[in-house]
Amino acid sequence: MYQPRTPGYRKSDAQMRWALPDRVFFACGACHILAHAFLARWGRSGMRALWIKPAAGHTGNHIFIDGGGWAFDYHGYAEKDRFLAHTWRGARRRWPGWQASLIELPADILVSEVKSRGYDGLWLREPGQFLHDAMPRAEAYLSRFPAPRP
Repeated sequence: MYQPRTPGYRKSDAQMRWALPDRVFFACGACHILAHAFLARWGRSGMRALWIKPAAGHTGNHIFIDGGGWAFDYHGYAEKDRFLAHTWRGARRRWPGWQASLIELPADILVSEVKSRGYDGLWLREPGQFLHDAMPRAEAYLSRFPAPRP
């Protein structure tokens, strides 16, 4: 739900999208790739990818890792309830009346356009559908963060 501030930014411009700083890249359009890389590296029982699915007529999709009491996304780790409150507050500031639900997604959905389309309202790009393969970029970005605590 991050709104890029890059002048003239267009999500449809693959070169412009790829040139975004990592944090912004994983905030606006590649959060699912980061979530998949996280689960591949550190996933364990109790962790899951959650999709923030906006209610009908609203925008603002986002995918993050739910580790029980904590959440992980492009910001890094946060206490889960605070993360969700912050997300809802920010979305409602931009889009009054905004509502969303949390939908658990299997890890393989995160890297499959075809499988993601099986979820109403979800349409995810595969890592290779970006200008370059986004998975190595996600794996490198994860190296900035410590492993989750047990």
